[in-house]
Amino acid sequence: MSNLHNQFTVKFWGVRGSIACPGSATVRYGGNTPCVEMQVGSHRLIFDGGTGIRVLGQALLSKMPLEGHIFFTHSHWDHIQGFPFFVPAFIKGNRFHIYGAKAPDGSTIEKRLNDQMRHPNFPVPLQVMGADLHFYDVEVGKAIEIGDVLVENAELNHPGQAVGYRVSWRGGVAAYVSDTEHFPDRLDENVLHLAQDADVLIYDATYTNKEYNSSQSSKVGWGHSTWEEAVKVAEAANVKKLVIFHHDPLHSDDFLDEVGEQVAEAFPGGLMAREGLSLQVFPSVSVADLNPSLEKTPKISA
Repeated sequence: MSNLHNQFTVKFWGVRGSIACPGSATVRYGGNTPCVEMQVGSHRLIFDGGTGIRVLGQALLSKMPLEGHIFFTHSHWDHIQGFPFFVPAFIKGNRFHIYGAKAPDGSTIEKRLNDQMRHPNFPVPLQVMGADLHFYDVEVGKAIEIGDVLVENAELNHPGQAVGYRVSWRGGVAAYVSDTEHFPDRLDENVLHLAQDADVLIYDATYTNKEYNSSQSSKVGWGHSTWEEAVKVAEAANVKKLVIFHHDPLHSDDFLDEVGEQVAEAFPGGLMAREGLSLQVFPSVSVADLNPSLEKTPKISA
């Protein structure tokens, strides 16, 4: 059995929310909008198609032919705007399974991606994509099995609806929770379910508590959370590693450095998402378990 088939890797290709923000003040954490890749055994899972998916696509060109599973949390622009620039989807011989819950108006993820690429929004229609594309409607609360990988989902508190995902494989768990807004009087049961005992929790913490509750520019009702709330969830759900995600485009590298220091102090397993960050979630059956002569590896390493 190859090492690849015994790894559960999480890599970040886009970590910003709302709008891409390239520039001198965002070099270290990156300015691309959400895209997270998980290599789970022999399966490649991709979460959201923000501008980060364009960069991922370039990196995948050397690995064709490809098969992958793309999960969308919702179809706000910052989560789908990179999909028309995902080059592997244009190349015959590749295959992608694309998942998303129906919008409140009943539109499917296929229709919304198609509409994004129709005139006058985009010059090249979805039908030009040469890869074998299969679309699936995610039923909220119903798990999806991809081989021996289990992908659960739950509805999040976000305007227009969004869903979060929980990926489980051989005892390893990674949760992707973006976009969501916390409740003022309790922890969100859906978020807690997704995060419970996770090795890695990726959580939408666009704001600080001070920004969220600002008397001059309140962010209440905007559909996003704070790093302080992220820590509460991580502690309550027994999370091992907390990754602060969906950074506000107004937050510079220096600002995120300061937040990162506060997060690490409040939760020892906390860190800030940045483009290129790669984490490994090792399964309960590791290479060392298969070959006792090898030194055992800790379940998580950054």
